[in-house]
Amino acid sequence: GGIYTKAADVGADLVGKVVHGIPEDDPRNPATIADNVGDNVGDVAGMGSDLFGSFAEATCAALLLGNELGISASWDAMCFPIIVTASGILTSLACSFLATNLWTVKTEAHVERALKVQLISTTIANLGAVLLMAYMFLPAEAEILPIEGTDLIVLTPIMAWGCVSMGAVGGLIIGLVTEFYTSHSYGPVRELANSCKTGAATNMIYGIALGYKSTIIPVLILSSVIYGSFITADVYGVSLAAIGFLSN
Repeated sequence: GGIYTKAADVGADLVGKVVHGIPEDDPRNPATIADNVGDNVGDVAGMGSDLFGSFAEATCAALLLGNELGISASWDAMCFPIIVTASGILTSLACSFLATNLWTVKTEAHVERALKVQLISTTIANLGAVLLMAYMFLPAEAEILPIEGTDLIVLTPIMAWGCVSMGAVGGLIIGLVTEFYTSHSYGPVRELANSCKTGAATNMIYGIALGYKSTIIPVLILSSVIYGSFITADVYGVSLAAIGFLSN
């Protein structure tokens, strides 16, 4: 359904703007209804369902790994991934008031600033909340089975917090890098737009090259987080890092 509404959204924009010269969301264009439905389905419902699916899957994976690897010191320790998820939701809700009350969006130029403030503030707040939750719900030491070998790994609250923190900070860096490569406020998008002056061929070549370049830092961050969390707490640490990626 989202694909069809998005197609109607694009068609409405093309017919209205290109063919008839009507502004976007103008009531004179009947296709505005399809346009608005496409925006809501594609940008709100689709994004929300994807995020929820990823969040729920990462949490369930961490729960299963915690059970299979022998984290049975207490029920609270077993449920630590859910506690991390819950703290991320609460800190995100709390920090949303920064955009509605402190750094309010009054012009289009303020949108990026508000989103950046929320992303950074939720990451910082979540790091503190997860550290508190780790010492409250995890035992001082918990033994887990490694994916390879027989030597038990001793998991401490600070190690669990470190895995979540690596994911949260990695997600923050990837978000900021994504903004840098996709926002018109920065050089890459402006250079891409400037390449259109010499024709479609240079625009396509530059766009593909820029897309490849934009993946370098995210791939390095992702691989570093996976490696760091794995040597800290084996695959359970990787699952906690995955929750950290999504928690902010």
